[in-house]
Amino acid sequence: MPTAAVAPRLKRPQSWTQDPEGVKREILDAARTEFVEKGLSGARVDEIAAKTSTAKRMIYYYFKDKEGLYLAVLEEAYSRIRALERTLDLAALPPREALATLAGFTFDYHADNSDFVRLVMIENIHHARHLKVLTKIGEINLSALEMIGGVYMRGVAEGVFRPGINLLDIHLTMSALSFYNVSNRATIEQVFGHDMGAPEARTRRRANVIEAVVRFVRAD
Repeated sequence: MPTAAVAPRLKRPQSWTQDPEGVKREILDAARTEFVEKGLSGARVDEIAAKTSTAKRMIYYYFKDKEGLYLAVLEEAYSRIRALERTLDLAALPPREALATLAGFTFDYHADNSDFVRLVMIENIHHARHLKVLTKIGEINLSALEMIGGVYMRGVAEGVFRPGINLLDIHLTMSALSFYNVSNRATIEQVFGHDMGAPEARTRRRANVIEAVVRFVRAD
């Protein structure tokens, strides 16, 4: 006796009343992908909504408009890297090892999260106009300098780091070297035939970045 055909299950819209944080999370994930692929100008709320299981009106309910959604994506992007940095137990390590660990983490985070690099590049195209609106962005990123400061001052006290270096210069050196490896991967491959994302190239570049950061501050 033939069995009755089973109707396919349809994806049911997610209810904001049942899981409001889950709905917001889904919207932010879809929005991040859209902004990274198309930039702020090219992204469309209709397309973002189509990639979620909720209604378009919920995007406006939570984020007001496309720019509000973009601001939320930006803030989350910076919050995430800072939160993961704070999980590093740098205080338990000698200063040089601690700085090397932080530099390695920074390199790996950028390499593994190209979306973050793309978002920062997009915001630079807009001359950081939207970051200026985020009143908490300075507070969110302050922890990056505090972590470097803790490691650096211990190193100076122990005589392994030279005194007088600006903490922001250390952060900028570490971030710039890590950022470039992702932001310029396509052009470097086209110009020099070198894929900076290939496993062996990435491992070598990571070691070079760590060495450059440690050499920048060390006393000897």
